[in-house]
Amino acid sequence: MLDTSRRLLLYAGLGLLTGTFFLLDWAVPIGATVELLQVAVILLTLFLPGRIPTLAFGLVTTLFVGLGYVLQFGGTGSPEALMNRGLVLAGLWTAVAVVLRYKQMRQAQRESEAKAQAILETTVDGIITIDAEGTIESFNQAAEDIFGYDAEEVIGENIKTLMPSPYREEHDEYLRSYHETGRKRIIGIGREVKGRRKDGSTFPMDLAVSEVKLGDRTIFTGIVRDISERRRLEKEILNVSEEERRRIGQDLHDGLGQMLTGIGLLSQDLARELEEEDHDRADDVAEITEHIKEADQYARDLSHGLIPVDVEANGLTEALRRLAQNAERLFNVHCSFREVDTVLIHNNTVATHLYRIAQEAVSNAVRHGEADDIKIILASGDEQLRLQVRDDGVGVDAEATDGSGMGVHIMNYRARIIGGTLEISSELGNGTVVTCTVPRTADVAKEDEKAPVPAE
Repeated sequence: MLDTSRRLLLYAGLGLLTGTFFLLDWAVPIGATVELLQVAVILLTLFLPGRIPTLAFGLVTTLFVGLGYVLQFGGTGSPEALMNRGLVLAGLWTAVAVVLRYKQMRQAQRESEAKAQAILETTVDGIITIDAEGTIESFNQAAEDIFGYDAEEVIGENIKTLMPSPYREEHDEYLRSYHETGRKRIIGIGREVKGRRKDGSTFPMDLAVSEVKLGDRTIFTGIVRDISERRRLEKEILNVSEEERRRIGQDLHDGLGQMLTGIGLLSQDLARELEEEDHDRADDVAEITEHIKEADQYARDLSHGLIPVDVEANGLTEALRRLAQNAERLFNVHCSFREVDTVLIHNNTVATHLYRIAQEAVSNAVRHGEADDIKIILASGDEQLRLQVRDDGVGVDAEATDGSGMGVHIMNYRARIIGGTLEISSELGNGTVVTCTVPRTADVAKEDEKAPVPAE
């Protein structure tokens, strides 16, 4: 905004200029050419804020044009001269209208920019814009707080600066493929990815990218939200859930299981005595004994499923093998477990979450997929671990595998918590495949991790 002294100086300059044009019009009567110079005065009011200066100088120039006609012709001018003055006045007020319209648009634009800037600076989400080559063009305050960079440090740099591997290496190829084919993997689709801070640490974040055409240019705007705290809370909730499972499983194993074992032994002794006495209810008691044994075994199977994986490195392998055996016994389906290479997992948290994912996938295959054959596969590579559960059930429509079910949500949470990804592929009539892939970097034992009570 202009200060008062500069504004007064401009007023004086424009007044002097319009007076000069009036004197030229009076002293050098060469027609409409000199009169139209007053339009320049109107155009120069673009540099003055508000509507009043433009209207004021429009009135002043109108007065000078009319006064020039009176002084020059004394009221006896030709119709042609009068028409020229009329055309000049029409040009003047057309210029006034154009200037006023431009000022209105500029004011609306400034207000819009101010609102946008206020949003950019006050939103808790990071907002980053890049060009078609991936070069950062803007970086708001929230993005500075999230990534730890000042805007000056990253503007002009490639967006890969904010990405960890393997996203960093894949980004250029993705942009090239998108420009060539138009196939979108993230644009217009919100998804969870990993970001890289200035100190090299990584964190989970929600990312939404939109594409904007500006003339012959294309820019991309990314809205970033750090969800580290959300993931921490989800992990705490799941840990509480695991602890509650462990407690219930231990109660089943040590409490109900022991009671059923004791009742079974008493019932077995009673059945033997009745059989020796050739009692007519001996067979009934023997049958009750068998039911008690089945209930005891069922309670123990349930406890094994509830108690977390054993802390030994091969605990997940043994737990998945037991899961397959229990599924066959409890659900009356064929369920097999196969280990590809030797899979040793030292981080009990990773092992527990992988086991729960397999457990949920098997349960879904039986309850919703109506499967008769289920395969659990655990494979190990140099860079990643992979757990896969395949079934021959009825499958589901691909649009229904978007994570709308609570079980699928929890499986996704578990996979993300241990740094992995979950993929579910299914077709009607062709079964379902659930695959969880975890990087080997996640399999690092924690010194402060609390060891769960073994199932046996």
